[in-house]
Amino acid sequence: MEKISPTERFLRYVKINTQSDENSATSPSTAKQHDLAKVLTAELKEMGAKEITYDKKHCYVYATIPATPGYEKAPTLGLIAHMDTSPAVTGAGVKPRLIRKYDGKDIVLNKKKQIVMKVEEFPELAELKGESLIVTDGTTLLGADDKAGVAEIMTMAAFLIKYPEIGHGKIRIGFTPDEEIGRGPDYFDVKLFGADYAYTVDGGALGELEYENFNAAGAKLIVNGRNTHPGSAKGKMINSILIAQEFQGMLPVFENPIYTEGYEGFYHLDGISGNVEHTICEYIIRDHDRKLFEKKKQFFAECAEFLNKKYGEDVVVTEIKDSYYNMREVIEPNLHLVETAKTSMEELGIVPKVVPIRGGTDGARLSFLGLPCPNLCTGGANYHSRFEYVHVQGMEKTAELLVRIVEAYAKREKT
Repeated sequence: MEKISPTERFLRYVKINTQSDENSATSPSTAKQHDLAKVLTAELKEMGAKEITYDKKHCYVYATIPATPGYEKAPTLGLIAHMDTSPAVTGAGVKPRLIRKYDGKDIVLNKKKQIVMKVEEFPELAELKGESLIVTDGTTLLGADDKAGVAEIMTMAAFLIKYPEIGHGKIRIGFTPDEEIGRGPDYFDVKLFGADYAYTVDGGALGELEYENFNAAGAKLIVNGRNTHPGSAKGKMINSILIAQEFQGMLPVFENPIYTEGYEGFYHLDGISGNVEHTICEYIIRDHDRKLFEKKKQFFAECAEFLNKKYGEDVVVTEIKDSYYNMREVIEPNLHLVETAKTSMEELGIVPKVVPIRGGTDGARLSFLGLPCPNLCTGGANYHSRFEYVHVQGMEKTAELLVRIVEAYAKREKT
């Protein structure tokens, strides 16, 4: 097979600022996400993709690579990635740098600002000695999450169109906005997309394969205090900041993201603002196990009830809203998606690593909308961080993996 390199596309895409905004009520949350959507639409047209749809209102891009002759009865397979980048770190002015034959040592990202990515802090770097990496200048994120996935899908599409002798069924491509703020599937047209099955290409290190994710909820703690002059506050003041601290102290110490891994869930205090009179705390609640997830939400509310008994009715108010659920229950009846990906990896010399997602993905919600959708690797690492990087050979292998998977599904009949 001809070498498939998504690097050039990736370097072009990451320079387009597509950061989403969780505080925006619009869809997409930021108009600049359209900048990448327009580029992708134009490139799809240029390469000869068919049935291209650009949702100019909500910023979705859909396209088709038609089935090659003789494979029209194969299942329609979807491949999906998101265009936005995380609000956690700025995505403006990304300056990607290609490091060829990485020496396995600390990487100076920004000499002037003394920003260094240290192997001691990111030990997985040592495994990539001799490989090529793309890093930032240490002042922005890179955008591998998920422009690596976007570049890999686009590279695969161009490759299959260039080489029509490679047999495959109908392939549907989808690019979404606002995944990073949990809104990616909000206006995704599953019926228009028309795939029988799909994969999101939004994972991490080469070989990662995920079909389990957190059950997730967003929670808000609102503390209504009472202010008065501190000199005469005895028996009168209710300090909402201190009550918020007390609430946090009631949550299990080790059910905190800094102490958890694997299938362990957590409560995460993601933001806090306020004063004596009024304090608001933003939490996220996560667990892979649905029963434990429900218990976590119940305990969160019970802590508030206890404090209301102590300080007075409605001093503490909680708002809890589910975000998404573990897609495992949808994928398990369709485990051929996982087995096909594992077999395809092994055929390419990639070691499969089936791991739970300690987060969410568009695939979780899409699975519950009727489109079973596990998640594939991209080669990226340290997402949502100025230390984000991507493994170039990992991107190349992932693009090859996509080709191998669609070839495998060409041999299946629609069920």
